[in-house]
Amino acid sequence: VQLQASGGGLVQAGGSLRLSCAASQNPFIINGMGWYRQTPGSQRELVAAIAMDGSQMTRYSDSVKGRFTISRDGGKNTIYLQMNSLKPEDTAVYYCYVDQERRTWGQGTQVTVSS
Repeated sequence: VQLQASGGGLVQAGGSLRLSCAASQNPFIINGMGWYRQTPGSQRELVAAIAMDGSQMTRYSDSVKGRFTISRDGGKNTIYLQMNSLKPEDTAVYYCYVDQERRTWGQGTQVTVSS
């Protein structure tokens, strides 16, 4: 499977961005998808995740709850991350992933929030 992420960029604090991540069609079931982020010198941290089954269960890191929303278009194997009320500390490279028989990572997309 290949992942295509898009939507990063530069935004002022308080602004919004929407990230997208599309998984290529393949014969394996997708169990879940989500986003991590990473800043230089830090470990990659989970931002949000969504189940791709009927439950559509979601989970978020405490730092983004109430500001970010993850959603999916199951028919297109695509997820979205709507990021509102962005803060400078949200600045990072955001990576999407897909969980099938193993986890596959997409290329990162830079999000920069200026103060």
